[in-house]
Amino acid sequence: MEDRKIRIAITHGDTNGIGYEMIFKTFAEPEMLELCTPIIYGSPKVAAYHRNVLGIQANFSIIYNAEEACDGRLNLLTVLENDTKVDLGEPTQESGEAAAKALLRAVEDKRKGLVDAIVGAPVCDGNLKSGNAEYKDQTDLMEKETGEGAKALHMIVGKKMRLAFATTDIPLKEVTSAITKELVERKAAALHDTLCRDFRMSNPRIAILAVNPATDNDDNADSEEATILKPAIEKLENEGRQVFGPYTAEQFFGKDQYTAFDGILAMYKDQGTIPYRTIEQENGIKICAAMPVVMTMPDMGPEFRKAGKGEAEEMTMRHAIYLAIDMVRNRADYDEARKDPLKKLYHERRDESEKARFNIPKKQVREE
Repeated sequence: MEDRKIRIAITHGDTNGIGYEMIFKTFAEPEMLELCTPIIYGSPKVAAYHRNVLGIQANFSIIYNAEEACDGRLNLLTVLENDTKVDLGEPTQESGEAAAKALLRAVEDKRKGLVDAIVGAPVCDGNLKSGNAEYKDQTDLMEKETGEGAKALHMIVGKKMRLAFATTDIPLKEVTSAITKELVERKAAALHDTLCRDFRMSNPRIAILAVNPATDNDDNADSEEATILKPAIEKLENEGRQVFGPYTAEQFFGKDQYTAFDGILAMYKDQGTIPYRTIEQENGIKICAAMPVVMTMPDMGPEFRKAGKGEAEEMTMRHAIYLAIDMVRNRADYDEARKDPLKKLYHERRDESEKARFNIPKKQVREE
């Protein structure tokens, strides 16, 4: 990496929510400016409006290009050229478009190498629009704009667990038809690679949750556990990944089995998020994982009822920035270590007549 502070693009989120309040409170601590160079992607006028309504002192330097960002300051990059109406506490088309513009500009600057990671302030799911393009949420935008065909892995990270999802935001009745052996293999492999590359774990242990409760899958040869999950786990194990399961959610979380694992793959959203929030007892951090761009977000919505009242809690935003910094460093170290593998110092000379000796199936070779 270059010998400079990590540059974090912080998008302002829904302009009618608590995004600016969280950002201002986060960088009210001078120590935060020692860890990174923050660049808010937003609007000086909207930022000033929030500052005045909240009655807080928040100094920022207005810039128009990321190259102008200065260390030791809270930089605000102007994304919205026209005046944007602020209706505190109400999601509007204008506030959704403002959120999308900020995120798209941050993505563009990341492509140019002007920033190192993106941290998104909360947005209202389903209200993220840019022109004719509509996005379900910030992860959906990142997948479509930066994924280059790859599928994002939705993750939530807390103090006690790292949780990923095989499926997200689909009706429960569609879950079983959506879960396939290939999907589980792809999501579990993405979780494994994320833990290795972004969290610097050398050999992470991953738990796969079952689709059905224990009474439905015990001794049932036609269950999803028998036909999909167990074959997928076996294949992942053969590839050298430590993947275990399937575990029923009741026993896995109820008996604290989650403490033995570095990552968890839930089959659907409620299966993981309900026990997660019960155990963690506080908001975690969302990660748009398995993407070329490092992006983290507070695991919360814009909380419109708190907008402009000074009641927003900033710790989740602060932790999202901490994690983004760690992920940037971890990726750089991981990629650097694998960039130039050692070359063989010599080549073994083999007699052509002995070729048959090496024509042994790979499985047998591993067994010897």
